[in-house]
Amino acid sequence: MRHHTEAQEAMTLPELRLAPLERIARFVFDRFLLLPLGAALAVVWANVSPESYFRFARALDFPVNEIAMALFLALMAQEVYDAMMPGGALHTWRRWGMALVAAGGGLAGAYGAYVIYVGMSHQLVLRQGWPIAGAVDVAAAYYVIKSVWRRSAALPFVLLIALASDAAGVVAMALRPRGVETHPAGLVLVLAAVAAAAMLRRRRVHVFWPYLALCGPLAWWGLYLNRIHPALALIPIVPLLPHAPRRLEFFADPHDTDDVHHFEQRWNVAVQLILFTFGLVNAGVMLRGYDTGTWALLTALLVGRPVGILAAVAVAVALGFHLPRRLGWPAMIVIALAMSSGFTFALFFSVGLVPVGPMLAELKLGALLSVVAAPAALLAARAFGLGRYSRKHHSEAHHA
Repeated sequence: MRHHTEAQEAMTLPELRLAPLERIARFVFDRFLLLPLGAALAVVWANVSPESYFRFARALDFPVNEIAMALFLALMAQEVYDAMMPGGALHTWRRWGMALVAAGGGLAGAYGAYVIYVGMSHQLVLRQGWPIAGAVDVAAAYYVIKSVWRRSAALPFVLLIALASDAAGVVAMALRPRGVETHPAGLVLVLAAVAAAAMLRRRRVHVFWPYLALCGPLAWWGLYLNRIHPALALIPIVPLLPHAPRRLEFFADPHDTDDVHHFEQRWNVAVQLILFTFGLVNAGVMLRGYDTGTWALLTALLVGRPVGILAAVAVAVALGFHLPRRLGWPAMIVIALAMSSGFTFALFFSVGLVPVGPMLAELKLGALLSVVAAPAALLAARAFGLGRYSRKHHSEAHHA
């Protein structure tokens, strides 16, 4: 009996040591805290030891921003496409159309506010940065919505708005004289990637790896040759990937045995680690050099965009479009605030549109400061009692 007890103690002691670490890890992953943690570390590091930080960020910029983020954006696009299928949370044009209308309203509000602010400040040289005001940080929006709603139509709705808004920014950059140069070989590679994905789909390949291993590199290199951000490489083949209707759960619970959703569940941890490195590499902005460009961009993102989104949604509802399932106007306010962070995508557009100098520094600081939209959205969700802040959620957690 004594030996049995000692053996049992020997087995349980390591478990006891690991238990606190497991609880901490679960707390961090369940609340999607890795992105803000990486961003906070980057800001502190950049302002305490800028030389070492920017050396580190330059070393990881390419693998993180142009390779790892391709997987994240592909999974987000996959979620949206699933939600638009029959039986999905955004099925019917009245639901996915609402997201596109909201994206258009947000862009109009942001662009209008930016141009008006710049004009009133008599800083017309800043007008060239107007596409930056339309940028939506997909990662930040994802973080906010997943922090509030574990299962909701809000996530595909928000992701569709974000992807549509950023696509408009990419088009604006492409239309500029130095934005994108057409490379025939690149176009051929992208078409070859789509054709290969179509072939795999026709052969009923239901696992993701062949699509990622064969089609991904072809599309990535094709976009890279044409100077289009290669993180978008997998999006053209998303409609040809294996799909299953997405109702009200994203990154399904472990009991979901569907091959498609099981793949997404397994990548949940990987996605959050990608977001951590994404924040760490991109958020290191020096907290100085603010001026008219900073305030113009903040006004556009934090005022113009949410007002534009809510106004467009109100008009769309009057015209017969439908709000996402089980979501009302309080949720729309939270969503509008969650869409107001430009952050990393605004930084990307800034570097691509504005030459190095004081004006670029002003706009980059505005992009960084727009992250205040994330805590504002979380506070609004708490005030309205939505998602994890609802009484029902707290009651279920207490009984659990």
